Amino acid sequence: MFPAAADLPCASTLESRRPQTATRKMRYFRPAFETKICPPEELASRAAALPRPLVFTNGCFDILHRGHVTYLAQARALGAAMIVALNTDASVRRLGKGDDRPVNPLEDRAAVMAALECVDLVTWFDEDTPLACILEARPDVLVKGGDWAPERIIGAAEVRSWGGTVHSIPFQHERSTTALLGRIRRS
Repeated sequence: MFPAAADLPCASTLESRRPQTATRKMRYFRPAFETKICPPEELASRAAALPRPLVFTNGCFDILHRGHVTYLAQARALGAAMIVALNTDASVRRLGKGDDRPVNPLEDRAAVMAALECVDLVTWFDEDTPLACILEARPDVLVKGGDWAPERIIGAAEVRSWGGTVHSIPFQHERSTTALLGRIRRS
């Protein structure tokens, strides 16, 4: 789905069309954040290399908004590094959020998430829950938004069994991608 980091070209060259710089070539390197995108089969080894305590959260994160970035920054503050696991496009569709969801494909959602300073690693899962990712990453801190009671958070029992903690962060900004899309469609 995503090319391996080693397969990514390190730079692209663009010849300027402006007369005064016609012979000058510009080099544009691939963004460093792309190295944060981690295929699920590499999750265990890459998570083991991250500093502890390790925070884990998951979601669709289809159209990133203020509520998302506030929540993600608060979650990251609970540890030294954070992994975000994204639902694949098929997994998002199975959640029943609408026939046109996700608006942004996984590749785009992963790149936007990886570009955030508070995110250290981005992976994805095609199952209905992120439990397999949680078991692979073995986080010290498991986090979801305030609409999840801690006892209902997938992986809570497992994380607690190895001495970790589980948090449900209250919403600071009442935002919703579904509501945002509704407003866009009505305008």
